[in-house]
Amino acid sequence: MEFINNLNIYPIPEIVLLDVAMPEMDGYETAKWLKENHPDIKILIISMMDDEETILKMIRIKVNGYILKDLDANDLKTALDSTMQSGFYYSGQVNEIVTKNITDEKSTKNHIDLSEREKEFMKLSCTQLSYDEISLKMKVSYRTIDGYRESVFNKLKLKCRVGIVLYSIKNKLVKI
Repeated sequence: MEFINNLNIYPIPEIVLLDVAMPEMDGYETAKWLKENHPDIKILIISMMDDEETILKMIRIKVNGYILKDLDANDLKTALDSTMQSGFYYSGQVNEIVTKNITDEKSTKNHIDLSEREKEFMKLSCTQLSYDEISLKMKVSYRTIDGYRESVFNKLKLKCRVGIVLYSIKNKLVKI
């Protein structure tokens, strides 16, 4: 909060270094606030958090860079210079995570053309609801649910509801 309050007092910086783990307002909340209120400020995350979920969460709100704290002074200077000049910088490990995620998303999107209703059906199939209950929840007839099931089975080359559940978890349609 102190940082945000100081933006009203001091000149607006061109670049901000943020940690993910901060007291009061964490790095995610701060970065999100900055993107909404000062979109011209470049945000470089410097953190010990190297898990895929944290990194992707920050990148989804369009931070300009993400580096890990175990870097040396020269790498920090490179990251700062690159962020200022080109608008972004991601360390090698972060680049690998982003590239893997983009590749996974593209392969899933390129190979399967599921409608929004089919995706909704798949998500509901991952619950303990019966097909009758799914039809009520989706406000369609049981025959329509049969159609969604057959379509999903054909498109994804699946044979049973367990296959839908496994596919949905693997491709992040549902979280466990």
